[in-house]
Amino acid sequence: MLDDKVTVKVLKEKFPDSLKKIEDNNGNLSITISRDSLIPVCETLKDNPELDYDLLLDLCGVDYLGKREERFEAVYHLYSIDKKQRLRLKVPLPENDPVADSITPLWKTANWFEREAYEMFGIKFRGHPNLTRLLTHDNFQGHPLRKDYPPDKRHKCTTVREYLKEEFKELEGERTILNIGPSHPTMHGVFRVQVMLEGETIVDAESEIGYLHRCFEKMAETHTYHGVIPYTDRLNYCSAFMNNVGYAMAVEKLMGIEVPKRAQYIRVVLSEFSRIIDHQVCIGANLVDLGALTNFWYFFRPREEVYSLIEACCGSRLTTNYVRIGGLADDIPANFQSMANKILDELPRFLNDVDTLNTKNVIFQNRTRGVGAISKEDAINCGFTGPCLRAAGVPYDVRKAHPYYDYDKFEFEIPTGTNGDTYDRYLVRMEEIRQSMKIIRQALDNMPDGPFQSDDKRVLLPPKDETYTNIEALMNHFKLIMHGILPEPGEIYSYTEAANGELGFYIISDGSKNPYRIKVRPPCFPLYQTFPQLIKGGMISDAIAILGSLNIIAGEI
Repeated sequence: MLDDKVTVKVLKEKFPDSLKKIEDNNGNLSITISRDSLIPVCETLKDNPELDYDLLLDLCGVDYLGKREERFEAVYHLYSIDKKQRLRLKVPLPENDPVADSITPLWKTANWFEREAYEMFGIKFRGHPNLTRLLTHDNFQGHPLRKDYPPDKRHKCTTVREYLKEEFKELEGERTILNIGPSHPTMHGVFRVQVMLEGETIVDAESEIGYLHRCFEKMAETHTYHGVIPYTDRLNYCSAFMNNVGYAMAVEKLMGIEVPKRAQYIRVVLSEFSRIIDHQVCIGANLVDLGALTNFWYFFRPREEVYSLIEACCGSRLTTNYVRIGGLADDIPANFQSMANKILDELPRFLNDVDTLNTKNVIFQNRTRGVGAISKEDAINCGFTGPCLRAAGVPYDVRKAHPYYDYDKFEFEIPTGTNGDTYDRYLVRMEEIRQSMKIIRQALDNMPDGPFQSDDKRVLLPPKDETYTNIEALMNHFKLIMHGILPEPGEIYSYTEAANGELGFYIISDGSKNPYRIKVRPPCFPLYQTFPQLIKGGMISDAIAILGSLNIIAGEI
């Protein structure tokens, strides 16, 4: 593992006048640099073998209106897969000239992230190949994540982009343009893909998003920290509990709250069950798109049983709202372990049925092998994480690289592929279901006794009997209800291994009851950005197979 000191040493030696601030933010190395040095610093971070920051995880803007001399800040989260080291790079930008150089020549994944920062904050990226709006329509005016932008402001959409690329306007020879979506069953959400066809072959493509953009990050700024939890359910709604855990963990790290062991293990069990049902939806829907309907029913039977288990814990099935900052809303029911073990006993039968029907099926192999392939180097450059990255042969998993909740004590393997194609993505998810089952059994067998919620008075409401009989408890209850949770000013980037990859929450606190800034690093965002690249050279039928294997969830985007 790379030491923070090595990164600081290399940068200090090469850029002695460019480093404005070096700090440790809750265990995260953070370096503020001048904007003129952004490109050479990034080149050094990526290309220097001592550092090897090969993965750009996230890029976002922050508006410090009235708080700092330089109003805006561009924030880059970098990671070295080999060195297991993280770095937050910050570039302050003045209000009258919020311009930074584009890093798309270094990391392909920066493309959409820079477009998002441009339309949300008005930060311009010099040299970007297509600096246009990404999530909002062309009639939209202003930059909605700026602090002076009213949350209730609305703009009517009166025009539609007929062509998503300039190259599509003038066709040559036998070429035609085809729109798929945004209302199409194989899109798995309201996405639009425009392809240029020559015969039946896709020679170019471009995708469009924003049809389901709800500006979660803007809403988070108007809610208390606990009030944000229900909104996280709606990110990846196929495994909503994992979003709850990822967000709560970020706030807990920001406040230095220790979650009781029992709550940690319950979070592990339900997170792994959520991973299983998420993979079942992905594989089942992908196979339906290919005409193999039977598998869908094999997988949805145990999925419903998992939802019944979650419902027994919190009363909800799809969107759970079960996690609380510091623990859980309630303890698990008395029959939890028996219900969970019953699912684990029955699941292998359904998993084996799907395996038998497909894995060695020649038709399925012909439809998926070599289709949508991506090399490990390109997958990293495009910002892949999760099963799609592991299918390309990169064994990066947050649970192994940076264990949390005793994941380092559980025995499990990280499955990887070799070709990075649709077939490998299927195989990786199938094996991950088996590995999640192993983790769940170990967690159930070693489930600790004790509380399910931290006793930290900063987040825990006192018991009712104390509230009515003890003045300190009454005051604590009043402050939590009226003022909410109040983290100290600071920031954190926290990360978990969600079903589709690394789910990150970058939270900035100014000491008030509402988050000053929350930026979500959704796994699907860079995956879908790469979709047009993956389908070039294939046919429409290949594009459908590829999209299903990526498991794009509209709520995350």
